[in-house]
Amino acid sequence: MTQLEAAKRGETTEAMKHVAETENVDVSIVRAAVASGEAVIPLNPAHRNVEAVGVGRMFTTKINANLGRSVTHSGRGDELDKLEIALKAGADFVMDLSVGEDITAIRQGMLDASPKPLGTVPVYETISRLEGDIPEMDPSFLLDVIEAQAKQGVDFMTLHAGLRLRDIPPAMKRRMGIVSRGGAIMAEWMMSHNKENPLFERWDDVLDILVKYDVTVSLGDGMRPGCLADASDAAQFGELDTLGELVLRCRERGVQVMVEGPGHVPFDQIKMNMEREQEVCHKAPFYVLGPVTTDIAPGYDHIVSAIGATAAATYGASLLCYVTPAEHLGLPDGEEVHAGCIAYRIAAHAGDIARGLPGARDRDDAMALARRDFDWDRQFALSIDPERARARWLKTRAFTDEAHSDDHCSMCGKQFCAVRTSRRIKNLADKLQPQGSSTL
Repeated sequence: MTQLEAAKRGETTEAMKHVAETENVDVSIVRAAVASGEAVIPLNPAHRNVEAVGVGRMFTTKINANLGRSVTHSGRGDELDKLEIALKAGADFVMDLSVGEDITAIRQGMLDASPKPLGTVPVYETISRLEGDIPEMDPSFLLDVIEAQAKQGVDFMTLHAGLRLRDIPPAMKRRMGIVSRGGAIMAEWMMSHNKENPLFERWDDVLDILVKYDVTVSLGDGMRPGCLADASDAAQFGELDTLGELVLRCRERGVQVMVEGPGHVPFDQIKMNMEREQEVCHKAPFYVLGPVTTDIAPGYDHIVSAIGATAAATYGASLLCYVTPAEHLGLPDGEEVHAGCIAYRIAAHAGDIARGLPGARDRDDAMALARRDFDWDRQFALSIDPERARARWLKTRAFTDEAHSDDHCSMCGKQFCAVRTSRRIKNLADKLQPQGSSTL
């Protein structure tokens, strides 16, 4: 049985128990959320030693790190190094987006090394294994690849089944056209053959594979906007309507399903996009890339997209796909993978606080007390990136005369430290208050 089938029967799996424990909620809440489709637990039984991770609005917001080699750069060893960096930085999910040669071996290495759920985009391997400078996607071969990856242990797959022939003309009126790799591959095949999306046409066959291996489908947003000018257009929302139909078909078949969301979106449109997806796609977990909130920050896209990701997490997203500083420029290196993960953990956490998730602010409140008390070790322990925080603190101390004084930092110095001044104010207030009355 899949997690969804078990939940519908009222059965509690070990995965559900683990999610309940890690999310600090009753297991009945987890089971009910999975049964309704409002939460998923991507967990292929063939992926050994993988941790069950819940995705849904009743849980903390999760982040995904995209990894994988390109046809011009990186290889198996490099991507395993990046995988280790992403996991250490707190990624909840990873995706292998490798293209080119040796994809199966790279993916196996990641499956063996990753205790977190791993996702793929099967059409990438389909194209990579065909010949020619512009290979033509083979629908039957694509289904073979989907099954081979499922059998290998892939936990979730991005499948661009919602992009329809009718959605392509409005997309060609855009400034950037189609920027999704998978979406562009499917659209070119459809236009070349003047036929409907083969994944949409053969969706029942796809579901037969996914239910067999309990692979969660992540319905790809092949029409996601690639610039602010293209956001929230007819192509994007036309595909979204089809994704809503596919969500119901997945649930009826017992297949867990997420829905992927837009890339470049002006900040003022994010809330509407999140709420529209929740309504159209029947509260399926929303998995968003960014959104990127401005087009003019190459080298800093992890920042401008984390701004959008915070709003997305606040208003409807359950899983955030990170963007690194290398976005729009090249394949990210290890340092950029780390920066992307940390930026998105910040965004996810800020979103959880904003939506009032129980316990989300506990670490922040503890940090406030640690800062008040100049408890530096406690501050570092509570930090999202403890090593960086400690290293930056020590960097200043190495060049100050008061290297061994812990009751201030170099931002204000001892004389102008507002926290020290506040302590003195409180002492004065205590002396002025009648005995037994409340103080500041």
